[in-house]
Amino acid sequence: MYKAIINIYFISALFFSVFLFSVSADDIILVENEGITITGTVPTSQQISIVEKEQIENSSASDLADILHETLGLNIVRYGAYGNQTGINLRGFDSKRIAFLIDGIPANSSIDGRFDINQIDINSIERIEVIHGGSDSKYNVSGAFGGVINIITIKKQKKGLRLTASVSNTSVKPGKYRNRSGEMQEPHWEDLFDTQNYSLFAAYGGEAVSVTANFFANRAENHFIFLDRINRLRRKDNNEIWDTGAGASFVWELQDLTKLIYSANFYYSDSNFPMSGFSSRAGNQIDFSAKQSFMIDKPRIFHDDISAEFSFTWRFHKRDYTSPLDLTSIHYQNNLFVINRWNWYAGDLLILRTGADYSCIFLDSNDIGKHNGFNGGFYLTIEYKPVKSFLIIPSSKIVFSSTGSDNYAVIPKLGLLWNVTDNFSVKNNYFRNFKFPDFEELYWNSSAGSNTGGAAYGTGNPNLRPEDGWGADIGLTWKIIESILIECVFFAQSIQNSIHWFSRSGGIWQPENVGEAAIFGGELKTVLDIPVSIWRFKKITTSLSYRYLLSYLLSYGYTFDSNKRIPYNPEHTIYGSLDFSWDSGLLSFTGHYESLRYHDTTNWITLDPVFLLGLKFNQKIGNNLTAFGALRNILNTSYESFYDYPMPGITLTLGLRANLEFK
Repeated sequence: MYKAIINIYFISALFFSVFLFSVSADDIILVENEGITITGTVPTSQQISIVEKEQIENSSASDLADILHETLGLNIVRYGAYGNQTGINLRGFDSKRIAFLIDGIPANSSIDGRFDINQIDINSIERIEVIHGGSDSKYNVSGAFGGVINIITIKKQKKGLRLTASVSNTSVKPGKYRNRSGEMQEPHWEDLFDTQNYSLFAAYGGEAVSVTANFFANRAENHFIFLDRINRLRRKDNNEIWDTGAGASFVWELQDLTKLIYSANFYYSDSNFPMSGFSSRAGNQIDFSAKQSFMIDKPRIFHDDISAEFSFTWRFHKRDYTSPLDLTSIHYQNNLFVINRWNWYAGDLLILRTGADYSCIFLDSNDIGKHNGFNGGFYLTIEYKPVKSFLIIPSSKIVFSSTGSDNYAVIPKLGLLWNVTDNFSVKNNYFRNFKFPDFEELYWNSSAGSNTGGAAYGTGNPNLRPEDGWGADIGLTWKIIESILIECVFFAQSIQNSIHWFSRSGGIWQPENVGEAAIFGGELKTVLDIPVSIWRFKKITTSLSYRYLLSYLLSYGYTFDSNKRIPYNPEHTIYGSLDFSWDSGLLSFTGHYESLRYHDTTNWITLDPVFLLGLKFNQKIGNNLTAFGALRNILNTSYESFYDYPMPGITLTLGLRANLEFK
């Protein structure tokens, strides 16, 4: 009964505030010189990394994971080449415990908590904002143990018409290999045309209207030579993937800086996913998703010091999976998100930020059943400067959910920022993290599937408690001179009641709140940006970062003395880049090293350390064409990102991008 009362009260209060304040939030939609950015860059206590549009275009990347891996040095876990399941790690936490946002709207799946990176057309991305750690008080979304990754696709366009089209091909190295019968086979030279990408992007900017439209398509055979576990050369197969998607956005500017923003997109893929290793068995998965979002931004409401924002988003996703044993798993997922944020700039020393979010989930699955649920929260953040150089950011959010055994919690956070000098600052954060169980963990029922023969091999647990944790970090930023930047951060986090699946008597798998872990670490990053005049080079930029991550698995009776590590968290990660730029192009070298990783909680199965070397180039041809390319895994290293799922050796991507502008 009380859940229904909370539900009705929340909806009424939310839409009343929408009517009262008209809506829009400074942090989500800022008015800058170039227009809407759907992000904020105001001073903050959080460690934030930004990937700009130019970096995205220069990366020659195939997906979002490649961009984050090759520009920020983030750790990723892949089940193979393009289109396969891919996870991103932040501060020791996997994708289920990272909050992914698209234009400020939550994008993690309600079914399993993950985020499908393949559904994002990287050519439509204007900017990527990464908030490291669980201290986020800007978007205030739940479940962000590792941090927040906000993918910004909407931006006010400059006046005129702009058209962009690109095409690229990725080649893998052909070679002789043994088939499943052990017979030696000749090279498949068609592997030189293994993967193709096609994309179109159009943008129009007028006096009061901005419009964008994008389309992309990928074909990936994912055939490559690799070494199996007894050092025999094999050729990957049964992993063919093709996908396509399109999107559009509209921005209308009204009086008093008010903006109406509408965006929509869809995605479709047909993918074959093989079993591990060199298995001949593969499943097939068809995905279809669609999203529509409506936003109202009003930087001034009633008074110049008050702003507000409102967004309403509907997302649909259908997943149809057929296993290698011809068992079907079909999910229909509908999500509604409503977000209302407002700010009061009470003076030069005080800003009050408050808001609420609410989401409804409607799920129809032959493995999970038909279930509905809702969750959301209210928050208040205060940004106070007792003196000009010192900023205090206390924040608190009350979150609630209709599912699980614990239905509400209070999430406090505290951020401190001290600008010691104009070039040296100290950031400090203390925070609690909280994540409600997803629908798969709560309600999975494998015997419900029509093609399983009624035999159960897994069942959910509706009595699961939310995952909970605490953390803190302290960071230093020092700009020695205009061209040298040093960043250093130390962090510690804990997690309790982490949800893990394990086999009960009778071989039935079920999730329980058995997980507990502690994570300690630090990161040191230096950036050197030097203007030069050597031959054609105008600037040399070098970046080097070292990340240390010490994780302790404290579940299953383990203690600190047991010295067990969390799977897929390397203790040492080193990333470096060296860029040479000139008036019409860029040449970039990247290196990424990860130390020993563990596959299981017992730490018996290990993945060897790996070093990946890459090379990227961009060269303008005339005024409208750009040739681009990338060599990845130049050393042709044989490695696995996820146990028993080999990764490609050396690959070569070559492409051409055309840009036309009509003023």
